[in-house]
Amino acid sequence: MGVGDIISQQLVERRGLQEHQRSRTLTMVLLGCGFVGPVVGGWYKVLDRFIPGTTKVDALKKMLLDQGGFAPCFLGCFLPLVGALNGLPAQDNWAKLQRDYPDALITNYYVGCCPMRCCYLELLPVLEGTSALSLPHSIISTLQIGPGTVRQPPQSGHSSFHGIGLPVRT
Repeated sequence: MGVGDIISQQLVERRGLQEHQRSRTLTMVLLGCGFVGPVVGGWYKVLDRFIPGTTKVDALKKMLLDQGGFAPCFLGCFLPLVGALNGLPAQDNWAKLQRDYPDALITNYYVGCCPMRCCYLELLPVLEGTSALSLPHSIISTLQIGPGTVRQPPQSGHSSFHGIGLPVRT
């Protein structure tokens, strides 16, 4: 989280080294090590015990439980904690939570669910049986969209979510 804050301050906000808010970066490091890391790490251990397995269906179940159950609760704790660490009084922190929570949750769903859908449920069935050495070429070939691209079902005989979006280059 500290590296993310440095990237945010330097590349997004373009603060420069003189205007870099070191205390903000330190707060993010402490928040990551003291709250986010332990809570999310513990959740993933519970999730793996509750839904063992690595199939596409297992991954979908985990994502739905994570995004539907854990994410709303986590954000409800995370946002006020950030506010408190930034020195917001309780009343202002509550107002900020009420204002920011819906957008944060929607953004979480977009960021959390869309990559799962795109990468795991669509791209991996195309790559089944692909060696690690040819993986970059397979990904690039799969993502190329244009003339001559067609959808094809997965070569293995089991069902998958392959037909959701990405064409397969022939």
